[in-house]
Amino acid sequence: MTIAKACEPVFSPASSATFSNPLLPKPSQDPWVTFRDGTYHALNTDGRVLWLRRSSSVRDLYHQAPVPVWTAPMQGPHSKHLWAPELHFLNGKWFIYYAADNGRNRNHRLWALEAEGADAAGPYRHCGMLQTGTWAIDATVLRDHRGELYMLWSGWERVQRGPQNLYLSSMDSPTRLRGPRVRLAEPVEPWENCGAPVCEGPAVLQRNGLTCVIYSAGASWMADSCLGLLVNRDGNLLDPLSWEKTGPVFARTEEVWGLGHCSFVNNHDGDPLMFYHAKTRLNHGWKDRNVRAQHFTWGPDGLPHFGRPVAVPS
Repeated sequence: MTIAKACEPVFSPASSATFSNPLLPKPSQDPWVTFRDGTYHALNTDGRVLWLRRSSSVRDLYHQAPVPVWTAPMQGPHSKHLWAPELHFLNGKWFIYYAADNGRNRNHRLWALEAEGADAAGPYRHCGMLQTGTWAIDATVLRDHRGELYMLWSGWERVQRGPQNLYLSSMDSPTRLRGPRVRLAEPVEPWENCGAPVCEGPAVLQRNGLTCVIYSAGASWMADSCLGLLVNRDGNLLDPLSWEKTGPVFARTEEVWGLGHCSFVNNHDGDPLMFYHAKTRLNHGWKDRNVRAQHFTWGPDGLPHFGRPVAVPS
């Protein structure tokens, strides 16, 4: 993998006045928003229930009453600690991916749900565990220029706890990995090791033949967590040497800190939007995070430019 020099933050000319941040009060995190057929869909979890909000207006999306689309069983291997759910429309159907365990973090794995009909709100049937091999969280899906599906996630190299790397696997179907997994990124840079060696929360942006993976780096419970960027230019997605790493591309300021776990949509005007979470206190912890959004731009280099995180009015 090629390590590129760190990006200098740039200011976006787009206004963030469209939004009244935060979109969700604390504790809220790991926002996932997708847009299809004129409707925005926002998925989140309280740790046991997956909740869906829908609206034709991105401005009103988080003002909608959430609808429960899946509740974890009372016990079993995916009954506790549901994290970072994502909703994807693949091959004509809705799928949800989430991480969960049996109450012990070392048993976190990825799980898939498939909608039984055409409604993103379900009902859903459980499709079982995705075979990632070891501890795994934060699944997302990308499709290459040939239409082939791949899954990205954050995981450990071995069964024992270790640095969180980003892995990629091809898929036979939306609920089955083809494997073997490929390690795309390791937390080797200083900004990926603030508090802990972590690469997690991957999200995909594709434009003009480039595939970009934006991911969270550093300890998510600390103020220095930030976003990094992986770029693939040749379409050889399963070759780690075909990816360039840059970062941080979205980092703390004196007013905003603890940035992480983004997702992306275009609004009705075609403006690219980023949803993410940030901390509200400098103290270590997860319970003070809230969900926010702001515009970003595409630079002449063909890459997304996120600028600086916009402070929430006091």
